[in-house]
Formats: sequence, C-alpha cells, structure tokens
Amino acid sequence: MKDINSTAVATIEQHARNNIELTLDGVIDFINNRHSDLKSHYKVFKEQFVVCWAGHVKKVDGEEYYSRVDIELINEQVRLFYSALDELTIRFTEDSFETLEYVQLGLGKEQKYYPLEKLKISFKENGHYTIKSKLVFDPPQFDRKTLHHILNTNQALLKKIKGGKILNQIEYQDFVHLPDTSLICYLNGFEEAREIMDESGDLIKNTDRSVYQSLKEALRIIRKVRYS
Repeated sequence: MKDINSTAVATIEQHARNNIELTLDGVIDFINNRHSDLKSHYKVFKEQFVVCWAGHVKKVDGEEYYSRVDIELINEQVRLFYSALDELTIRFTEDSFETLEYVQLGLGKEQKYYPLEKLKISFKENGHYTIKSKLVFDPPQFDRKTLHHILNTNQALLKKIKGGKILNQIEYQDFVHLPDTSLICYLNGFEEAREIMDESGDLIKNTDRSVYQSLKEALRIIRKVRYS
C-alpha cells in the first residue's frame, strides 16, 4: 500500500496534542496565577471548549451575584472582563454558558438590581460556537421633581469643589453618589445630566478616585443603553 497521508495524520495529531497542552496550561494559569485570590471554576462543553470564570460572590435574597468577574473561553482566548463595580449572575447547561449583568440603582437606601444585558455562548457539536448579547434594561422611573432637585444639588456640589471649597459631611455623601444619581437623572430624560458627567470627569478624578471609577461605570452604562 502506498503511504499517502501519514504525514498529514501525524501533523493533525501533533496539533491536537499541542492544543490540549495549551488548553491545560491556560486553565492552570487562570486558576493558580491570574486569580489565586478568587474562587475559580471551569466547565468543559462538548468535550472541546473550556470556560473558566472567577470573581467575588455575594448572596442577595438567595441569588448569587458575581463581581470583579473574569470569564475566558480558554481554547479560543476569548475573554469577557467586567469591572469591579459590575454585578452579574452566571448560568450554564451542557450546551451553553450565560451571564446576566445587573446595574444597581436607587435613591438613598432604596437600592435595587435591574437586569442590564444578557450574554450567551452556545456550543455546537461541529466545533463551532456563537456569542450573542441582548440588552434587557428597563430603566426605573422616579419622581421628576425629586430628580430635578438632585440635578441642581449635583451642579452646586461641583461648583463648590471647583471653587476650592471644602464639602461638609452631608455634601460629601451626595458627592459620592453623584455618578449614580446623575445616571438616574439621565435615564429619566434629563439630558443635561450626561453633559454634567462628561464635563466634570477631570474635576472628579482629581477629587476622589473611587467616585471617578463610579463615574466611568455610569458613563459605560449610558453608552451601552444609548447605542444598543
């Protein structure tokens, strides 16, 4: 018999061995090195794909929410990264891996989680997969007079900071919540809230880094809602 494919077969086998080694190296690196301080998980789909995820977990009303989440489809080096401020739930079956991202919104102590975006990875028998995302956000509505007062308060706070004045304790608490309350104002039709957020970025950044991170997160949500 004439040897017509042994070289090709050997090449395919070598690629398969390399792929397995790279996948195992990726999983070990994800769990032991990149996220040694977090609880990590992995799941194999269709005997071909490995998904790893890690994050902080907290329970609210019996539901598990993840934050500071890192999710990676190891074989394909497809990575989904969420900031430390994100909250999401994770579900999976034998054929799919699904996340539902939430945004926490509210005024004062009345805070609730609202679904923002659903992402689903579906795995096929033929070695293919699909990734689909869907915006599912329904913004909460608040009293417009209250929001108008909040908007004016936020403008006054920024003006005071810009003038080099020190905020008192109550004013500082309002400042800490400024990105979230401005986001609520925008989602309720106050377009000027977006302008305030855009124009005050550097001022907030130089005043309080944690508030600036909240501002970036609020602007990310606005971009997602606006362009989806």
